[in-house]
Amino acid sequence: MKRSAIPVLFLAFAPAAAAGQVASLPARPAEEPRPHVRPTLEIRRAPGPIVLDGNLDDPGWVGAAKADGFTEFNPGDRIPPPVRTEVLVTYDDRRLYIAFIAHGDPAAIRATFTDRDRIFDDDFVGVLLDTYGDASWAYFLMVNPLGIQGDERFTNDGEDDGFDVVYESEGRITETGYQVEMAIPFASLRFPQRPEQVWRINFIRNYPRSTRHQLSWAALNRDDPCTLCQSGTLRGITGVRPGGQLELLPALVASQSGARVDPNDIRSEFDNRGVEADASIGIRYPFSSGWTAELTINPDFSQVESDAAQIDVNTTFALSYPERRPFFQEGSDLFDTRFNAVYTRSINDPVVAAKLTGRMGRTSVAYIGARDERSAIVLPFEERSAILEGGRSTSNILRIRRNFGNDSYVAGLLTDRRLEGGGSGTVVGADGQIRLGGPYRIDWQVLASHTAEADAPGISESIAGITFDGGRHTAALDGESYWGRAAHAALRRSARLWSFAVEYQEASPTFRADNGFETRNAFREIELETELDFYKVNPFIDEVRVGIEAVRGWNFDGVRKEDEIRPDLFVRLKGQTYVYLSHIFETERFRGVDLRGMRRWEAEVGSDFSRLVSLGISATRGDEIARTLETPRIGTGTGISAWATLKPTQRLEVSPSYSYEALDLGDGTELYAGYIVRTRVSYQFTREFFLRLVGQFDDFDGALDVEPLLMYRMNPFSILYLGSTHGFRKPDGPGRLTQADRQFFLKLQYLFRR
Repeated sequence: MKRSAIPVLFLAFAPAAAAGQVASLPARPAEEPRPHVRPTLEIRRAPGPIVLDGNLDDPGWVGAAKADGFTEFNPGDRIPPPVRTEVLVTYDDRRLYIAFIAHGDPAAIRATFTDRDRIFDDDFVGVLLDTYGDASWAYFLMVNPLGIQGDERFTNDGEDDGFDVVYESEGRITETGYQVEMAIPFASLRFPQRPEQVWRINFIRNYPRSTRHQLSWAALNRDDPCTLCQSGTLRGITGVRPGGQLELLPALVASQSGARVDPNDIRSEFDNRGVEADASIGIRYPFSSGWTAELTINPDFSQVESDAAQIDVNTTFALSYPERRPFFQEGSDLFDTRFNAVYTRSINDPVVAAKLTGRMGRTSVAYIGARDERSAIVLPFEERSAILEGGRSTSNILRIRRNFGNDSYVAGLLTDRRLEGGGSGTVVGADGQIRLGGPYRIDWQVLASHTAEADAPGISESIAGITFDGGRHTAALDGESYWGRAAHAALRRSARLWSFAVEYQEASPTFRADNGFETRNAFREIELETELDFYKVNPFIDEVRVGIEAVRGWNFDGVRKEDEIRPDLFVRLKGQTYVYLSHIFETERFRGVDLRGMRRWEAEVGSDFSRLVSLGISATRGDEIARTLETPRIGTGTGISAWATLKPTQRLEVSPSYSYEALDLGDGTELYAGYIVRTRVSYQFTREFFLRLVGQFDDFDGALDVEPLLMYRMNPFSILYLGSTHGFRKPDGPGRLTQADRQFFLKLQYLFRR
């Protein structure tokens, strides 16, 4: 069970009150509000200027429309909230203004002076803006009591926290709670060209105390899985036009690096290289018609913080990492489908990339084209995958989606990648979702792929002996050509008490997605799951969820490959503490060996009992297949993960984590045992300026990585980085950690809007 740092509107694993705090909750409003079901808010232009400072005494706020009467949607279901919240809304020619007046005990407020998008354990308020009004997705813009921002692209199935929006905010703690002001430029939003804008809108408040209370202006019913369908309506914005502002994003990167001459010999000479400098530019123009065109030339897509290492000593499939590059965020929701047919990190090192996104009524279009210098080739098979270096390529990705009804759609997808020197991969398909009314929905997807392999057996020598599709094809890149297919269908019920899903999916042995990340094929699989959810069970328990999941899988020869039954229990207690337990019963056929009667348990405990400390631990132990042996067998596996976030001051945050895995074969042989330790330390000097240090030691590779960074961030796109990376490795045999490589870098990037 994965613990997310980002709040999902119907999950609440996060924050809590200060340790030992027993202050009573502030009084509720004298008149308990009735739930606002799809309310309407009429706004008008501000009669004067507004200065963002957290005070609400500017003339522009006079006569602003007011939204109040919030209700609690989690853990309560449309019940009166423990505190009062008021919202003021107005606008001018350039911005939408929103002010929150959040009542409550100021001594109990949880607020961290931190980098943007790290506020989700705090008190915060936010607005959901569905500017097209079709409930497909919305901007989710949030601010904590100190004015620190967080933003996401919200859909009914989850959030994308890599999405960034330029807006202004200020906050201040008052004698009766806190106040927040937001100014959202219309230039930062995409919306239709109309005389009057009619948007869906909702206001959200996160109120973490002994329970994490989540409040909303438009009442949210957990028996309706379409959160955005239940939003209110915003009317009254006239005379504003979408787009029309050219955006330029130039960047300059300078670096100096060094490494061992022989990367396989830590004792070889250290080679210090010269200083290198590179420039890039991004160009973006949002047309008034609702279309947005983007071009990036020689982009620097390097990350200033490495991905957290994953333990892969006993897996035969490649691991994926999240997309963090801003260029690929616009329209990213359109490319998210059941099969991972579009994985933008497959465009690894582009010299040029272009993107076009737009809306025509209820039809959305997204296109990406890129010329890549270093293209990875992901080869999926029945029981393993391989990744090869394919060289230069040209990719074209097109997605079209037509929305209808409330949160229903039908869509088409086309991806095509052509390798320089020969070889291509093309995927074409359709998918959709139909809301059947109430808590039921159907989703489906069908894909066809055509692969024309490069004739380059030299780069595939490591897998030259592998065949697939009943021996009709070889894994080596020897110029073969074939079609493949994949399909998925599911019926789901998502409701307050009882939820279930029935799913079927398959992928033929010849299915590949060169612009995606599908690491397994040659399977047919059916999955059944159901759960019961009980809220506010007693004064000590906020939620109890019991469920069971069953999976049965076959290959394309009809051989049963997998049977799994997983009952589980989740309990959310007061004090923002949760407990998760699961027991897995499993049978698997791997490399022709039937491995039966496997059992394994999993457990996780997490707590945000204090504004100063949050922590958690998960463990698993039981039967596990030793997949790297020539003849696989069952051993006893142990896995432990632990994490914590420490905030000794309002500006300092320390986040250590630890992962351990071991596999004992039972005859005195330990196949592997090792750990990864990672710590992230950050200190926020101002809202824009902070220092961060990441250290990670991988015991499996004997590798230590240290990454200090100074960052000045004016907004999500105007940034200055000054940092370095230092890699240390253990030599073969006895010896201490020795520096294997290092890099110093400077990056300056600034967003111009004209």
